[in-house]
Amino acid sequence: DAITRMEAAIRQAAGQTAGITEARVVRTAERHERRLIAVASGKGGVGKSTVAANLAVGLARLGMKPGLIDADILGPSVPTLLGIKERAHAVEKKLIPMEAHGIRALSVGMMVDTDRAIAWRGPMVAGALNQLVVDAEWGDTDPIVLDLPPGTGDIQLTLIQKHRPAGAVIVSTPQDLALIDARRGIDLFRQTHIPIIGIVENMSGYVCPKCGEVSEPFGRGGVEETCAALGVPFLGRVPLDIAIRMASDQGAPPAAGDGPHAVAFISIARKVAAALGQGE
Repeated sequence: DAITRMEAAIRQAAGQTAGITEARVVRTAERHERRLIAVASGKGGVGKSTVAANLAVGLARLGMKPGLIDADILGPSVPTLLGIKERAHAVEKKLIPMEAHGIRALSVGMMVDTDRAIAWRGPMVAGALNQLVVDAEWGDTDPIVLDLPPGTGDIQLTLIQKHRPAGAVIVSTPQDLALIDARRGIDLFRQTHIPIIGIVENMSGYVCPKCGEVSEPFGRGGVEETCAALGVPFLGRVPLDIAIRMASDQGAPPAAGDGPHAVAFISIARKVAAALGQGE
């Protein structure tokens, strides 16, 4: 092949150079520079994993080749959200991502029994994250969305220090209690010079399926106000809707469909793609 011919030419040229008695050609593996998108929240229960999964699917529908890593090592939910029941496996010590809904994905949940508790200390958790990011055959996957656990702990610090995300997407409900913790998450990324791509307002508004009346159980507009105060882009709203919950439990991300929820998620994905320098 071309590489073999190049090696022969190098050896021949080296052999004709005075003072060189031996030439060795070492092949190094090609390194793919992949952009990582951290999807984070200061508080649990705000729908971060659902947003992360649908963001990845939305990016795929925009023509990109995204991946999804379940970085919530101790509480993996990506297999359920994507409807993946098979076990991930390794080839030559490289994990092979599973494929579903146009994306590649990896999760510790693809390697352990569904009901098994994952009780690991910090170093083991950090090692598992590194394995999912580095010791996997991601091929031409780019970007990779990381569904982080809530808070600002070991996983967040490991990701920032070792893998440097291209940007962070923060997920919050509109209520003040969630936004207080969301601000803490933003502060962590800003202190470590990770760009904030924007904030998603999840569970924004509830439409009664019987009477059609719209109510705001978590309030409305809190995320937009926070974005304005912090100078952070507002990425969009996702409603509180039983259809999203049912689709997520069934492993059918709404972003893969054609309904109004798909429009909401793909609109968010389009803004994230633009922040990465792709798309409009």
